[in-house]
Amino acid sequence: MSADLSTDRLRALLAKPQGHKYDHGHVLVLTGGMGRTGAARLAARAALRIGAGLVTLGAPGGAMLECAAQITALMLRRVEGAEDLAALLEDRRINALCLGPGMGVERAAALIAVVGDGGVKPHPRVVVDADGLTALGPVGAPLPPGWVLTPHGGEFARLFPDLAARETGPGWSKVDQARAAAARAGCVVLLKGPDTVIAAPDGRAAVHAATGARAVPWLATAGAGDVLAGLIAGLLARRLAPLEAACAATWLHVEAARAFGPGLIAEDLPEALPGVLRALG
Repeated sequence: MSADLSTDRLRALLAKPQGHKYDHGHVLVLTGGMGRTGAARLAARAALRIGAGLVTLGAPGGAMLECAAQITALMLRRVEGAEDLAALLEDRRINALCLGPGMGVERAAALIAVVGDGGVKPHPRVVVDADGLTALGPVGAPLPPGWVLTPHGGEFARLFPDLAARETGPGWSKVDQARAAAARAGCVVLLKGPDTVIAAPDGRAAVHAATGARAVPWLATAGAGDVLAGLIAGLLARRLAPLEAACAATWLHVEAARAFGPGLIAEDLPEALPGVLRALG
């Protein structure tokens, strides 16, 4: 993955010391409407499994019953629109937000404005994925500090069309693309793929190659990316730096898939994490 994310470093980052649940952060995962809450529930389950002290789903009224019927350890709050989200974020114990999975572009755009230029301070750390990335549109100016963008290739092309349009080769690699995108966005960019690149605005970058002995073709399944977004959000809530959170989550995501093996579906990934963490020591 990266020279500064050794097994010892990863073990130290993921160690969970004694403390109250709020010492380990509170993640808010925003859902879509009725029939579209599954992606957010996957992300929320992953955030809880990776050690966030609390995880709350923020759902519109029409989806509250659907969520309540599917969750136990997760908390649930009604978030109908921007006013509800702004009021909920007055609770400063919420220190990480996952925005995008299954939300729908219109809802994502309305809610992303609250944590973008909506004046919420201190800014919670935010993972933007899926519909949240589409709602952002082309990125032309730095985003608030502490954000992590998690595009696949198509989403990257919508966020950074000029960077994506340049043909990759010896003088312009996927690493160069991600670095340039992170510098423009002012935040960490995780460009997904078998050769995932994670770049920070200061030029640091890591490559996670899930190829060869680490190939996990069964990760190409609906919801796997939502789990990755939740892992990052959970680690951000635990106060890992954004680059470290993204790197550690990417490694854990693949390790969980490898531990489970063929036949994997997205729901299996959070449940495989305890075994991965035990093996890490």
